[in-house]
Amino acid sequence: MQTIEELDEIMTKPSPRLINDIKQISGDIMILGVGGKMGPSLAKQAKRAIGEAGLDKKVIGVSRFSSGSLQTELESHGIETIAADLLNDKDLEALPEVKNVIYMAGKKFGTMGNEHLTWAMNAYLPGRVAEKFSDANMVIFSSGNIYPFVDITKGGCTEETPTSPIGEYAQSCLGRERVFTHFSKKNNTPILLYRLNYAIDMRYGVLLEIAKQVYQDNPVDLTTGHVNVIWQGDANEFAIRSLLHCSTDPAILNITGPETASVRVIAEEFGRHFDQSVTFKNEEAPNALLNNAGKAHKLFGYPSVPLQQMIEWTATWLENDGEVIEKPTHFQERQGAF
Repeated sequence: MQTIEELDEIMTKPSPRLINDIKQISGDIMILGVGGKMGPSLAKQAKRAIGEAGLDKKVIGVSRFSSGSLQTELESHGIETIAADLLNDKDLEALPEVKNVIYMAGKKFGTMGNEHLTWAMNAYLPGRVAEKFSDANMVIFSSGNIYPFVDITKGGCTEETPTSPIGEYAQSCLGRERVFTHFSKKNNTPILLYRLNYAIDMRYGVLLEIAKQVYQDNPVDLTTGHVNVIWQGDANEFAIRSLLHCSTDPAILNITGPETASVRVIAEEFGRHFDQSVTFKNEEAPNALLNNAGKAHKLFGYPSVPLQQMIEWTATWLENDGEVIEKPTHFQERQGAF
């Protein structure tokens, strides 16, 4: 994989499982915050699945679309777009009613020094959206950051693990969940809290960050020595299929890959691919931010793209000077400062 076109084709190709489930989802799908890192590929994948299923459903993407050509790009794939600032009440109220909403709006990067906007986006806005779409099924993108750091030998946090967010970003993510849960119970709105970490795209993500350190002959920091990752195409598919599993309990799913992946082993794999030695600094901490997604895998099956394939694709992408999105995950961050 060496071009954006190849990446887009692979990432947005719907699986037979998705095509089957899209037939069971009644009504149109609106994606709030479609302009983020995952939103465009999720929208395209949903639209392709609808087309291959022979259905006549709309996929509607909502974002500010304040710059760039994303709005035109999405429309060229048959996705309807609406330019709106969700924090503007008039824009929010003008949105059409739909049966299904995937909520991807939020703020992470730049939280430090701008905490007020992070809380407005992540905890105030959800209440406004929940009231607006009280009759819809809603999948709410959340984060594994709301969990505590856990022993790397214990298999990761499950959905039953008590939350214990570190730092204001993670706290505001839990605030988003709590606000949506309040309105779910108040209005009998079926929702699913979608706790994701970490999605992998060739242009950004944990694997690319490790690969760049190796490729540039910089020492790889092992302090946070273990991570979870999942191919973004799989994460998108699971989000769309989650629309069939919303409830007023609410439903909760951890979304990530099946492995507790070693940063040291990943770096050494990149070293073998690049045919160069790898250096490290610091030692692996005994705990990390790790999730157990067994519940989601039981519902949806295992992710289609294994870790080794993601490593190989990332190495090839980097060697061929593929486009990079400069939004690091900060997966090494242990104090919650984003």
